[in-house]
Amino acid sequence: MIGRLVGTVAEIDRDALIVDVHGVGYEVFVPARDLAAVTPGTAVTLVVETVVREDLIRLYGFRDHASRDWFRLLQSVQGVGAKVALAVLSVLPAEQLAVAIATNDRTAIARAPGVGKRVAERIATELKAKAPAPAFTVGGVSGMADAAPAEDDAIADAVSALTNLGYDAMSARGAVLTARKARPEAGAAELIRAGLKALSA
Repeated sequence: MIGRLVGTVAEIDRDALIVDVHGVGYEVFVPARDLAAVTPGTAVTLVVETVVREDLIRLYGFRDHASRDWFRLLQSVQGVGAKVALAVLSVLPAEQLAVAIATNDRTAIARAPGVGKRVAERIATELKAKAPAPAFTVGGVSGMADAAPAEDDAIADAVSALTNLGYDAMSARGAVLTARKARPEAGAAELIRAGLKALSA
C-alpha cells in the first residue's frame, strides 16, 4: 500500500491531482482546500490513504496525518464513504472538524456537499461516542469537569475534548490554560481551537 507520496504536481483535475514521482503519475484525490492551494509544477508531499475495492484502487492524499486520520474515522460512520469523508474535510480542515465534533456543531458539518442533517447528526454523535474516555463534555457534565471544580466549565470542556482527541491531559490542560490567559472571555469552542493550534505546532 502507498502511504506517502513526494513529487511534483503535474496536472490538476476537478477533484484530484496527478503527482509525478520520478516519471510515474499518480492520481490522488485531495480535499478541495488542498487542491486550491497548489499549482502545476510545485513540489508536494502527501500523506496517502490507499482504498482498494473489487472494481478500483484509489489514492486519497492529505497534507498531514491528522487529516488522514479524520478521513479514516469519518468512514466508520454509517452512510459515510470516501467521497463524503473527503467532502467534509474539504469544508472543515482537521482542526475545525475536531472543534465541530467537540462542540456538536452539526450545522458546520452539514455544510459539506452530500451531507444532510441526518448524516451530520450521525457524524457528530457516532464520532463523539467512539472517542475514548473521558467523554466529551462540551454542553454537558463529566467526571473530568467534576474533578476540577476550581475551573470554569469552558476550561474543563476544552481539556476533556482535547484529551479525547488523543492529547495527554497535562499537555491539553497547559494549552487550554495558556489560551484562556490570552483570551479571558473565550468560550469552550475558542479554547479548543486555540489548544489544537498550540498542540499541533
